[in-house]
Amino acid sequence: MLLSIFKTQKILDLLKKETGYLAWKNLRFLMCVFLVGYCFALFLLVNQQWQLLPILIGLVFGLGSLFVLLSVNIYHYTFQQLLATRVSQEVYRQAQIETETTLIELQRTQAKLIQSEKMSSLGQIVAGIAHEINNPVGFIDGNLRYIEQYTQIILHLIQLYHKYLPHPPTEIQTELDAIDLDFIKQDITKILHSMNVGTTRIKNIVSSLRNFSGLDRAELKEVDIHEGIDSTLLILNHRLNATSIRPQISIVKEYESLSKVECNAAELNQAVMNIIANAIDAIDEKIFQQNTDGFETILGQITVRTSIVNQFVQIAIADNGCGIPQSIQGQIFNPFFTTKDIGQGTGMGLSISYHIICEKHRGQLNFSSTPGKLTEFTIQIPIKYGQGVPL
Repeated sequence: MLLSIFKTQKILDLLKKETGYLAWKNLRFLMCVFLVGYCFALFLLVNQQWQLLPILIGLVFGLGSLFVLLSVNIYHYTFQQLLATRVSQEVYRQAQIETETTLIELQRTQAKLIQSEKMSSLGQIVAGIAHEINNPVGFIDGNLRYIEQYTQIILHLIQLYHKYLPHPPTEIQTELDAIDLDFIKQDITKILHSMNVGTTRIKNIVSSLRNFSGLDRAELKEVDIHEGIDSTLLILNHRLNATSIRPQISIVKEYESLSKVECNAAELNQAVMNIIANAIDAIDEKIFQQNTDGFETILGQITVRTSIVNQFVQIAIADNGCGIPQSIQGQIFNPFFTTKDIGQGTGMGLSISYHIICEKHRGQLNFSSTPGKLTEFTIQIPIKYGQGVPL
């Protein structure tokens, strides 16, 4: 009995630590009642008073004590089973967390590999395009100046002929009237000017491609942020032009005077390009919805602002597109998350931008969005590479 009582006491102490105070108190009270009754019965039996009654009392309280001990043991066994279940659940929960963490890391690694491959492929493609375009454009641009000189010489010679031979033979006069020489003299100057503008534009596009991909720069170098943004906008210009369902998207630039920033220009340009491309998609989606619902088409606008915030250069890109629904705002930076139809989006754009800005440049990428009205992404990168937010 004493061993049972001692064991019961140990179990009750354990239950007090691991379970509620009320359960421990109730079991302790029952145990004390039966133990006092059992001791009282022994006392009566020793003093030989009511010999039959003490036996009955002792028997009742003894059985009660055994019942309490059995109840405590059953409770303890049940508690152990519950505790084992909780431990199993905790182990399962930890395993689930580790699995989810591993999956996220695998997705990030895959996104990094895809991004690296895309940048490598982009660099090779741009290098080939720049080389192939530069040669003929350089040939055309170099010869245009001579064509202009020769044209001016020929026009001057014709003018001298008119001056000293105002009455040419009939056959020449007939040909002059047929070709409308005055119109040709005016139009050929305009044509040459248009050709100069065209070749200059091609040269600017090639320069923008080289600047966008960072072909003529080291991996890390001090660069002009505005030059990179302008190059990105020039490359995306074809998407800004008017289409059959919407007018041209206007670009508003609000540039502040910035110092040069030490960064990977090619990767930063890619991050900016992904955000602006998403802004164009958001405007197109909003206009498509308005056209479907019969509302008046809005004028799409993307605003790009730059400024200095402490030791960071800030680029804010805002659009008046469809916005980001509240339900998915916490997922837009996840790799492979997309709301677009199959074949229209990979879900990598914002994930890659986040990786470039936050992880590689130790900057910050934040956004605010009012569904149906406005979305603004804010990029902050340190002026000096590696002196941003600790990883």
